[in-house]
Amino acid sequence: MARAIGNCRAAAILSFTLVLGISVVPASAEPIRLVALGDSLTQGYGLPSDEGFVPQLEAWLRDQGLDVEVINAGVSGDTTAGGLARMDWTLSEPVDAMLITLGGNDLLRGLNPNASRENLDGILTRLAREGIPAMLAGLPAPGNYGPEFQRSFERMYIDLAGIHDVPLYPNFMQPMTEKADAGASFADLMQDDHIHPNAEGVALIVEGIGPHVLEFLKSFASEPR
Repeated sequence: MARAIGNCRAAAILSFTLVLGISVVPASAEPIRLVALGDSLTQGYGLPSDEGFVPQLEAWLRDQGLDVEVINAGVSGDTTAGGLARMDWTLSEPVDAMLITLGGNDLLRGLNPNASRENLDGILTRLAREGIPAMLAGLPAPGNYGPEFQRSFERMYIDLAGIHDVPLYPNFMQPMTEKADAGASFADLMQDDHIHPNAEGVALIVEGIGPHVLEFLKSFASEPR
């Protein structure tokens, strides 16, 4: 009789412990969904699916211990106007943060920097309205369009980052430029079209921008989403 009572008591304690244990185990947190909104540099033009900017950035961030999924919203040939036009589509799925890497095609086509500024401003304004943190990556302008164009283009990133209070990585291509300045061949970091970086060039870009993206994501990763 005593043994039966003891067994029942042990079973009751075990059942209670299991129920309690299940009740206190937190639900698995979802990874941070970072959308990379950009053009062919973001999309990974000309590279295998695992060697483009998005997969390399995701792998780098995960190596730093961050649970993150980087969503590829890069479209080859896209301008700032194109990025703004597809914001509804880009935000059709849950988005926790956005990295904006647009402007390269505006620059190649010599588009009016004032129009590019308005488009980027529209993107950042939409994200602020939606409560989605944003980070902006810029590009330097060459002098072949004249000093006024060069100043206006480079200034738009700085001004918009200040107006919208978002972090700015001033030069998306800077790590490749620095590597070339240190004696490496810039051509060795580019694909045959001499426009898009190869996998090694992308790795350099990720090494440069990665710590800044990590800091950006960690600034709100602990907040409820």
